[in-house]
Amino acid sequence: MKVEEINPYEEGEDKGKQVEHMFDSIARRYDFMNSAMSLGQHKIWRNKALDAALNALPQKKDLKILDVATGTGDVAFRLHSLLPEALITGIDLSEGMLEIARKKLLQLPLQERELIAFGKGDSLAMPFHDGEFDLLTVAYGVRNFSDLRKGLKEMRRVLIRGGVLCIIELSTPLGFFTKPAYNFYSGKIIPWMGKKVTGDNRAYSYLPESIAACPQRNDMAALLYASGFSQVEWKSLSFGAVTYYIAK
Repeated sequence: MKVEEINPYEEGEDKGKQVEHMFDSIARRYDFMNSAMSLGQHKIWRNKALDAALNALPQKKDLKILDVATGTGDVAFRLHSLLPEALITGIDLSEGMLEIARKKLLQLPLQERELIAFGKGDSLAMPFHDGEFDLLTVAYGVRNFSDLRKGLKEMRRVLIRGGVLCIIELSTPLGFFTKPAYNFYSGKIIPWMGKKVTGDNRAYSYLPESIAACPQRNDMAALLYASGFSQVEWKSLSFGAVTYYIAK
């Protein structure tokens, strides 16, 4: 089954709308669940992926950065700490998630706040010009696209020539011992934990289902090449539980 066919709920709505409702539902506890589910590793994964992305940039001045599926702004704020003069835009389908990102933004000094903007936006039809951004990031978001290929092509469109795309995505470990342990943890423990913490019966059952259905490693790289990228590298971390992709 294709990842586009894996939906959070069974309401008959478009996947994009279901994803929006799901993240609105869990927004208040989203940051806590990320830390709990990853055993605190998610920031390490993020930092390694962003370091690789910045190393791939041809230059680091006067940058315009887009964070797709920005959620509560975790990646956007990390990018701001690494590139304090860059203009950063974060877009997301969920107003619930964006509300939390904007509250975090208010904690920064006014001068810094003016460099970061959060707004509602659809990754399949982004309201930006061709070649507008130097760097584009998307963390744990491509699984939720209602049309993965269209979303990848749209990200290629808004990047400048030579611009860098960084995708961070959960993946399935391949090791003889790690894969069954992961399957038990993701299939049993995470849904139970998610239901207890957020009250959403489906959001954290959808998570392992969408991970399993999403193209991973070489398959994702092939999709990136087919979407117009000419250079793609990937690296798996934590025994394969997460993979990041750097594409140009």
